[in-house]
Amino acid sequence: MGTRDTFVIVGAGLAGAKAAEALRGEGFAGRIVLIGEEPERPYERPPLSKDFLQGKSERKKIFVHTKAWYAEHDVELRTSTKATAIDRSAHRVDCSRGGPVSYDKMLLATGASPRQLSLPGADQHSVYYLRRIEDSQQLKFALSTNSRVAILGAGWIGLEVAAAARAAGLEVTLLERGELPLQRLLGAEVAEIFASLHRSHGVDLRCGVKAARITGDNPRQANGVQLSDGTQIDADLVVAGIGAVPNTALAQEAGLVLENGIKVDQHLRTSDPDIYAAGDVANAYHPLLGKHLRSEHWFNALSQPAVAARSMMGQDAVYADVPYFYSDQYELGMEYSGHVDPGVYDEVVFRGDCDKLEFIAFWLKDHRVLAGMNVNVWDQTETIKDLVRSGRPVDSARLADTANPLAAVLA
Repeated sequence: MGTRDTFVIVGAGLAGAKAAEALRGEGFAGRIVLIGEEPERPYERPPLSKDFLQGKSERKKIFVHTKAWYAEHDVELRTSTKATAIDRSAHRVDCSRGGPVSYDKMLLATGASPRQLSLPGADQHSVYYLRRIEDSQQLKFALSTNSRVAILGAGWIGLEVAAAARAAGLEVTLLERGELPLQRLLGAEVAEIFASLHRSHGVDLRCGVKAARITGDNPRQANGVQLSDGTQIDADLVVAGIGAVPNTALAQEAGLVLENGIKVDQHLRTSDPDIYAAGDVANAYHPLLGKHLRSEHWFNALSQPAVAARSMMGQDAVYADVPYFYSDQYELGMEYSGHVDPGVYDEVVFRGDCDKLEFIAFWLKDHRVLAGMNVNVWDQTETIKDLVRSGRPVDSARLADTANPLAAVLA
């Protein structure tokens, strides 16, 4: 890559910032333009539903780099700027401000947006979503000034917000359409642990229920949720955590191939050889899994950009990290490594004490470890990833026996 080349990164979140960092770290000496819609410089999102939401972490700690870093590394950071169109033939991206930018290579790191409720009343009364700094700040204030909250969706965001709300002393009603929280991802065996955890902390967890309407007396604040059976859940505020949708509009208008996000190969290259994608928006081919996978977790946004940067520079880089994510809820801290499609495992092996919330759960298929989740058991992530990578059969009894070092299970 020459010093006159221009690399444009669309999306100034964690993935975009890490891509700029990786390009400079790999020796790219050309122009880097980092375009972001938000007024803030790039920041990390996990604290928005965890420590920052609970007031345990200062705002300044969530940013990826200092203000000075971008100028010091000759990265043109355009905040409050939306990329409006990509002209692939002209190698140009049009922007809402600052004029168009010509590019030699482009990385799309446009992320995802909260899935919006389609219920009657959802567009008439204020409902809280959680994605950006201002969302977390507004929700944190709401949790400090109200006494009851209804949360729709018992996924990771819903559960973490529930934990934050209970820490703030609110009455929490958590509404989930499925039989258990996280059941599609974790299966009933482990999902039940999360259900018990929240109920033990006073959450009114209602599973197998369907919301029919958001209720309210004025457009500034919802006052509850009406269920399909007519039950009214009264609340001072309503939070929606029903998933996220990849931000693919720009890529779609540019004619890139989409499939549950922007479809990319193992090098994170799109159907256009000069455009790449990383982070929440990228549905990347994963060599270990033998299929495409789109992940909306922090680790993906942290680690994919380095591969994208090297690929953009012409190196033969491949993204093959074992998928990983983490969560903190009350006294439970967990890390999950691997990937399990819903219902494909045939055995869950527990190692440790589930009652004390100190255990590792393993999902197996044909005696092979597909994924492992360590709960309040630390410094085991790399060993769990080794078990996933190996693809070798393991003995379930040895895996469960804490007398056997985990690293020795594959020996």
